[in-house]
Amino acid sequence: MPSLNRRAFLTGVAASVVALPARGAPQIGPRLIEARAGKAKLGQAETDILGFDGVAPGPVLRYKQGQELDVRLVNKLDLPATIHWHGMRGENAMDGTAPLTQAAVAPGGSFDYRRKLSEPGLFCYRPSVYGKTPELIGRGLKGLLVVDEPNPLPADHDLLLVLDDWRLDAQGKIEGTFGDASEARAAGRIGPTLAVNGKAAPATAELQANSRVRLRLANLANARIMILTFDGVQPFVVAIDSQPCEAFEPVRRSIPVAPGARFELIFDMPATEGAKARVLLRGPNNSESEILVATAKGARAEKRGLIYSLLSNPALPAEIKLNNAKKVDLVIEPGPAGGAGWVINGAATNGYDGPPLFSVKRGTPVTLGYVNKSMVPLAMHVHGHAMRLLHDLDDGWEPYWRNGVIVPAAKTKHVSFIADAPGKWAIHDDILEHEAAGLATWFATV
Repeated sequence: MPSLNRRAFLTGVAASVVALPARGAPQIGPRLIEARAGKAKLGQAETDILGFDGVAPGPVLRYKQGQELDVRLVNKLDLPATIHWHGMRGENAMDGTAPLTQAAVAPGGSFDYRRKLSEPGLFCYRPSVYGKTPELIGRGLKGLLVVDEPNPLPADHDLLLVLDDWRLDAQGKIEGTFGDASEARAAGRIGPTLAVNGKAAPATAELQANSRVRLRLANLANARIMILTFDGVQPFVVAIDSQPCEAFEPVRRSIPVAPGARFELIFDMPATEGAKARVLLRGPNNSESEILVATAKGARAEKRGLIYSLLSNPALPAEIKLNNAKKVDLVIEPGPAGGAGWVINGAATNGYDGPPLFSVKRGTPVTLGYVNKSMVPLAMHVHGHAMRLLHDLDDGWEPYWRNGVIVPAAKTKHVSFIADAPGKWAIHDDILEHEAAGLATWFATV
C-alpha cells in the first residue's frame, strides 16, 4: 500500500498548460512514430508545425511498469532528428542525444529505440540534436510518456497537461528565427501564446464535486520558466521529475516548473457545485493567466480522506556519501561579444563533440556546483540520472529527487547524484537556446 502522509515542506514556483485524455490501454508491441509536418489550431488560424505523427504534442505513449518500450522513429523532416527519453535513468545507447550517444537520424532515415521500463513515472519524449534542438522542439516535436505503477494512487480523475508557449504572427505562422544570438544570451525564446495539450489555454473540465484528481503536468516550452499557482483547491505534490516523493503541500500553493520539468499532484475538487479549481500562470507585475479551469459539477462524491504518497523508488539510495563525492564546479557565464554564446569554466565547450568535463568509475557519488555568473536564470539538467538538490547553507538536501535544477541569476546551486550507469551523459541547460549556444558539456562513467 502507498504510505500515508500529512507533512508539508516548503517549495518554489513556475509553468504553461491544456488537458489530454489520460487513461487508455497500455502500449503493446512495437510502435512506429513519424516525425513529420502537420498543422495545429492555436488561435484563429491554422499553424504549420512539426510533430510526432504530425501533431503537437505527439501521441501519449502509455505503458505499465516492467513493459519494454519498442519505438521506431521515422524521420520525414528536412532536418535531422532523434528521440530523447527525457527523465529516464540509465541505458546510455537509448538516450537519443546526438552526436553524443548516437548519430542524428537523417531525413528519410529511421532508428529503433528499445529499453526496459523498470521505473514508473511521467516522462517526455523529444529530439536532442545539438544546435538543432530549439527549432525541432520549438516547432512542435514533443510528447508525453507515462509509465504507470502497478497499483495507481486512488483517484477519480487522471489528467495530463502539456504546457507550452508559441510565438505566432497575425496569420498564425511561427514567427522569428531559432538562432537569435541575443535570445541565446538572454532568457531564450519565449512566446506569448500559451497552449495546453496543443490548444490555446486555458484547458477546461467539469469534474464531480469532491472528486479526487491526479494531475500530471510537464513544461515542454523552449525557455519559459513557469510559476504555477493553484486556486480554489489544496494541492499535494506526489512526484517530481518522474520520481515519487513524500506528499507535501507546496508553499503558497505554487510550484516552479522549468522547461523539461514534470510534476504530479493530487487535489480534491471543491464540494460546492459550480465552484472552480484553477491553475494559474504567474507573470510579471502580478499578472496571471489561466492554464486549467475545472468546475465542480453534480452531486458530491464521497470524500476520500487523507492524501497518499507513491511508493519510493528502491533503486535510489537513502543517502549519498558527500564526503566521498567527485566534486566539480561549472562556472557559467556569457561568452565574449561576437564569440561563443556561453562558456563553462572560462572556455567554449564545443557542445558534445569535445572531451568530457570529467570521468568517474561506476558507482561514484558526484557533486556538481552550478555557478551562474549571468543575469538570467538557468535550468541545469543531467541526462540519465536523478539528483538531490543540496541545501545552500549545510550538507543536507531537499526531500525529493530532480532531473534538473533552476539556478537563479548570479546564484550558485549544488546537486549530488550517484553515477550508476556507464556511458556518455549530457549536462546542459534545458533552456534550449542556451544549450545550442554552448551551455552544454558531458561526463563519462566507466
